[in-house]
Amino acid sequence: MAGQPLFSILNEDGSCEEAYRGLLTDDEVRQALDAMILNRILDRRLLMLQRQGRLAFWMTSRGEEATILGAAASLLPEDPIFLSYRELGCLLWRRIPLPLIFNQLIGNNRDLCLGRQMPVHYCYKEWAIPSVSSPVGTQLPHACGFGYAAKMRGTGQVALAFCGEGTASEGDFHTALNFAGVFATPTIFVIRNNGYAISTPESSQTAAESLAVRAEGYGMPGFQVDGNDLLAVVKVLGEAVDRARSGGGPTLVEAMTYRMGPHSTADDPSAYRSDDEAAEWNRLDPYERLKAHGIWRGIWSNEEEATIQASWDERVVATLAECERHPPPRIESLFEGVLETVSPQLEAQRDAYLAAHRRRQRDEFEVP
Repeated sequence: MAGQPLFSILNEDGSCEEAYRGLLTDDEVRQALDAMILNRILDRRLLMLQRQGRLAFWMTSRGEEATILGAAASLLPEDPIFLSYRELGCLLWRRIPLPLIFNQLIGNNRDLCLGRQMPVHYCYKEWAIPSVSSPVGTQLPHACGFGYAAKMRGTGQVALAFCGEGTASEGDFHTALNFAGVFATPTIFVIRNNGYAISTPESSQTAAESLAVRAEGYGMPGFQVDGNDLLAVVKVLGEAVDRARSGGGPTLVEAMTYRMGPHSTADDPSAYRSDDEAAEWNRLDPYERLKAHGIWRGIWSNEEEATIQASWDERVVATLAECERHPPPRIESLFEGVLETVSPQLEAQRDAYLAAHRRRQRDEFEVP
């Protein structure tokens, strides 16, 4: 419970008590390591693309993978995950094909949303990933609504919503947790507490001993967990999922973690974080801790790591090249797929815009 020492499982050498070994199968540990490797390759590659002007925006998640993957691993495939914007690992855990992810980031004509969303604003109905929304916190009431509907319909589904500790200062956070507590919805709220709401430290946002203690005021259990320990996240989230699925209502989980990179491609963390702080957290790198656990289990090695990294590097480069070959969506798509019946006023605006667009294209290619 909130107020108790931070819950963790993995020892420094990657070992754990035998009672916790069954939290994940050997295959699931390997899947998590594979996803973390790919996550970091994508972070590095897509950050480079943004700097080259080939991608408009990117948000790194290096350092927070254990929180994200541990939460995803605790759910069933039909349980929706209401993302904020940093949870790429959930897509990788659910094995969403790389071309679909890249098409969304680029906004080409293969993008399921036809370029209408910013990069990292994913939406994959087939994999139970509702659309990401830019305003922080809006996903929390959405998860409550889904949870309430699942409870009324008796589907047995659980809704999980992510947010950062900065979002916990938003009104939507209160609205969502109050609703979930009152109506006992099967909703789980995961705070990725990486210490900073962009550049604002948590100490400037709350005087409480933790964010998990807020759960008591909403009538639900609250837990604080080592967010860089995959097994600990799986343990806490697994119990929360079981409780929600059996009718026990919502849970608030605060996962203590750290983003090793910038908040986004528009951020410079060196302006507000010290090198000493970053070095201290780097010692708790979630990938290195899980890698040590895999080696302790006898299911992982440095050689296998190198082979998988090389394979993903090759696939990522090839897939990106293919996705960049596809052109932007048709300009007419701006006016399609929103209204069943288009008003005369909108038709006139559409025709005027398309005519102006054609004139601009003609003028650009006209020989002086």
